[in-house]
Amino acid sequence: MATIIADCILSPLGLSASDTLDAILAGKTGLKRHAPVPGLPFDFTASIFSGEMEREFMVDGFSRFESLALTSIRKALADCDVPFDRRTVFILSSTKGNIGDYDGVSDFTDIILPASAAKLAEAIGVTTTPLTVCNACVSGVSALALAHRLLSGGEYDYAIVCGADVQSPFIISGFHSLKALDLNECRPFDIERLGLNLGEAAATVVLKADDTNAEGQYRIVSASSRNDAMHITNPSPSGEGCMQAIKAVMADNDTDIALINAHGTATMYNDQMESKAISRAGLGGLPVNALKGYLGHTMGAAGIVETVLTMHALEKGVILPTRGFEEIGVSGKIDVTREMLHTSKTAFLKIISGFGGCNCAVLLDKKEAAATAVNQPNLSSSRHVRLTPAGAFVDGKKVSEETGASMLTAIYKSEIGDYPKFYKMDSLSRLAFVATELLLKYDNGLERIEPSSRAVVFFSHSGSIKTDTEYISTIKSPDAFFPSPSLFVYTLPNITAGEVAIRNHYNDETLFIMLENKDWAAMEQVNRAMMLDASARSLVSGWIEYIDDLNFEADIHLFNKI
Repeated sequence: MATIIADCILSPLGLSASDTLDAILAGKTGLKRHAPVPGLPFDFTASIFSGEMEREFMVDGFSRFESLALTSIRKALADCDVPFDRRTVFILSSTKGNIGDYDGVSDFTDIILPASAAKLAEAIGVTTTPLTVCNACVSGVSALALAHRLLSGGEYDYAIVCGADVQSPFIISGFHSLKALDLNECRPFDIERLGLNLGEAAATVVLKADDTNAEGQYRIVSASSRNDAMHITNPSPSGEGCMQAIKAVMADNDTDIALINAHGTATMYNDQMESKAISRAGLGGLPVNALKGYLGHTMGAAGIVETVLTMHALEKGVILPTRGFEEIGVSGKIDVTREMLHTSKTAFLKIISGFGGCNCAVLLDKKEAAATAVNQPNLSSSRHVRLTPAGAFVDGKKVSEETGASMLTAIYKSEIGDYPKFYKMDSLSRLAFVATELLLKYDNGLERIEPSSRAVVFFSHSGSIKTDTEYISTIKSPDAFFPSPSLFVYTLPNITAGEVAIRNHYNDETLFIMLENKDWAAMEQVNRAMMLDASARSLVSGWIEYIDDLNFEADIHLFNKI
């Protein structure tokens, strides 16, 4: 377990967790209708900071996104004492970071997330390698789960976890192209729901490796992640991945929980899937709420914002109502809150799902519990694949004579050839896919391991920057505004791991981490943390980078737990 010793929220409803919660308790929402703005030729409803609030959190020398994150971090750190040494890690959770500042032409060195994470770490004094979780909508809960495992496994004593995202024409146009936005205020789980509203926020939690001395503070009791392995955007209709994540978290925990805080995006598929997952997990009798009607979908911040808000609400003895919900519109038997409820219970379950087939769950409680010893797993590499424009190598042996820009397609045709979806993938996903296929093809049958036992984590410096540039070209001109939904989906770099999971029916955790460079020590720490999940027996892990057709690299391993 890991103890949360401080937290902070910056949202359009308030520049602290208490102010945000008070506004919600007063019945307020940050959602507003916005008329067309430069770059967006349509109305949209979202929760966005006012100019006055923005002036309060802006920091000289930092972008709007970075200023929001930094102010949140500093406010959280003001309430606790954290040593800034090699035993403290900083984890940033974000979906697209500074993407709104990138025009797709200029140098992207300072615009990508690892640059922001390094800048934030330096500003607060953290000297260890910062980790950036870029795992679509589930990024915030993925970051909490990663911090929990890094601390439980003894890698660090403290973790500072910040989730932040701001809105821009890039993001809003993308969700609009997917026909996922509701022009009115969203209605989670309601029969009249039409889609989501976007939002911006930052939230920070500071965690300490658990000991039995902390009293009256929330602890992460358990965390889990599972992949649907079905589709990169549509969740499993049966809620299988989400249900399995819930079951894994609740296994061996007899905690009497107060509620389930759901993702509740108000989209047709997400809410239906969550209802099925909750019901199938045997938790349909518990109160379920969703908070998107107050703050919108804050993307990489959502999992942390909603976790902190639920903590503070339960400390006041209340379960927040689901704003916008009136009549049940899902088939899973769940009890969605219409009005504020009162409770003396303190434990709760946070669940969240996202593109790439990701599903995460985390169980939190503030009741005193004994810390349990965790055995650090040992990993061995059974195969290694490296792809660059110079060639393809398995365990150092060249396996293809193809080189250069056409190499990936040539290898697909000669070595794979049975998965036409390859041609629909973006360049980064093709790279990850071909490298993984070679890894498994030459692994002497070990690919036949139980799919539910294999996890996937990819690391990168630039992520989906090539696809980002291509997507920007579809929205740059008001006279030729044609945002591409297929391109937009692949601007989420975790889709790479999702594609591998779908191809191989891998149902364990999938994760995407961005780093300043190919730091194998940091990567090994994350690998060990992922293998703390009891179900994981092996792991596809490594570095993928695709700048352009003549500048790319995959350097991945197949690890087995020993």
